[in-house]
This record gives sequence, structure tokens and C-alpha cells, in this order.
Amino acid sequence: MFVLQAPQVRETEVFTRLPDRFRRTGVRSDWADANRGGQPTDSFLEGPVFDAAGNLYVSDIPFGRIFRIDPKGDWDQVAEWAGEPNGLKWLISDRELLVTDYRNGLMACDVVTGAVRPYLDRRNSERFKGVNDLVFDSQGNLYFTDQGQTGLQDPTGRLYRLRPDGRLDLLLANVPSPNGVALSPDERVLYLGVTRGNQVWRVPLLDDGSVSKVSAFFTSYGPSGPDGLAVDETGRVLVANPGLGVCWVLSPRGEPELVLRSAAGASLTNIAFGGPGRKTLYCTESVSGSVLRATLEAPGLPIHKGPAPALSR
Repeated sequence: MFVLQAPQVRETEVFTRLPDRFRRTGVRSDWADANRGGQPTDSFLEGPVFDAAGNLYVSDIPFGRIFRIDPKGDWDQVAEWAGEPNGLKWLISDRELLVTDYRNGLMACDVVTGAVRPYLDRRNSERFKGVNDLVFDSQGNLYFTDQGQTGLQDPTGRLYRLRPDGRLDLLLANVPSPNGVALSPDERVLYLGVTRGNQVWRVPLLDDGSVSKVSAFFTSYGPSGPDGLAVDETGRVLVANPGLGVCWVLSPRGEPELVLRSAAGASLTNIAFGGPGRKTLYCTESVSGSVLRATLEAPGLPIHKGPAPALSR
């Protein structure tokens, strides 16, 4: 008889913490009023991504900021605008970040000058619900989620693909809170965090550009479900779960092999591999404004960069 083994449990450690000089203590934000029940929120970190020099970039949703953290854990602010930035990925070089901005759509941020410009702010003249996270494949296709305030009460969240030639494909329109996205090593499967459904969906990507037989790959529990995702070179799927303050490490069959517990706070929102050989997992813990880390055995997949900039429309 097959018996599912209990996963190992491992603690993360605090790598660095948002300095007090950057915390907006006592300042209200529209985002926190809607998404944190009006709780005091001096920052809310998301979207970790590394550059080639080993610097880690993170976003601060309620106050429209992007920070750079050097390998020693020192912070500086590279941009601020009237937006709500979440996911981050590189465009072409380590000069410009593509940002899923909940308020403004897809935006591009120059990390040298701090300048921000529209990349794709509308679809057929209609605004997005509220874009959340993104990933590029090796061919330059961009997959991104449009979450808004969807959930089990309104399962109309969307998953898009933006092709390098500018064509925008709507792949799914029935998701109760689509969030993090990641690709399998062969790029034939997309994993989708479904926060309010408390699941990770498995989305097969077919050769004709469509998807078929989408399934629930993993089901979690608790007050808030899967958020940011990553995949390692062995095909394991890593799942940030802010409702539980853990990161699940799942086998390619969706079996929990390892649980990484937050060392600071319970809102573990997103993850990225970095460090020597991409074997260190870095995690944003958003309520405490901390970045956590843990060393793993298998390296994370390389993160692809985007093609030439698209035009806003």
C-alpha cells in the first residue's frame, strides 16, 4: 500500500528587513483599506527578482515603490510613482523592469533613472481588473494574471499571454483570484496560484497556443491560499502560502516534500531563487517587511527576460 510521507519542516532565516527610514508609519493607503481591512500597513513587499550582479529587487504595493537590496542586505529606493506595483521581471537587460501594477496595468520601470512608462495598460480599450504577477518563457511570451478583487464570490479572474508580436491571448477567464505564475522546465505546463480557491492549478500549454484540461495540482488550506510560485530544475513546484506563513516544496506530482516556515511573520507572499548556483530561495514576508531565505538542494530555473518593449494600447 502506498503511504504518503509527511514532509520535512525547515525554518527560514531573516536575510534583511526594510529599514525604518523607508517605512510609511501612520500613512493610510487605498490598497491597504481594500486589501488589509484598513490595518496599519507601513509597507507590503512583493515581486522578488534578481539581477545579474546579485542585487534583489522587490516592490512595495501600497506606496508604489521599488527597492534594490544588495548582496549584503543594504536597501535603496530606485523608483516611486502613483501605482500599486506587484510582480517584477526584466525586459531585455538589467536596466528596465516590467511591472504588474494593480492600478495602471503593465508598466516598465528604468531602475537607473527611476522613470516609469506604460507598457500595456488596456486590452481593447478596457482596463484590467488588477494585474498581479508575470513570467516570461524562453520564446519571449509573457504570461500574466489579472486578479482584481475576484474570489469564490466572483470567479472571473483572468490569465493572459502576451506574444512578442503584441498579440494578446485570453487563456482563462474563470479563476477565483489568479495570482503567481511559473513554468515547468520544458515550458509545456504553466502553474497558477489560485489564492481564494486555495489551490495551484496545472495549465497544459498546447502547441496551437490554447490550453486544455486544466486541473487542480495542489490544494492547501487556511485563510489565504497560494501566492507566488517558483520551479526548480528537478521540476519541483515551490508555493508561497501567506495564510499559513510557509512555502510548500512540491514534487512534480504535487506531493509536499518540504515545508519552509517563516522566521518572521505569517504573510509569506512571494519567492525567487538567487545566490551561488541559484540554490538559495528568497521569500518576501510582507507584514513585517522582511526578506527571508533558505538554502535548498536543487537550483531554481533561470528566469527569462522579455523581448523588445510593447506599445501601450
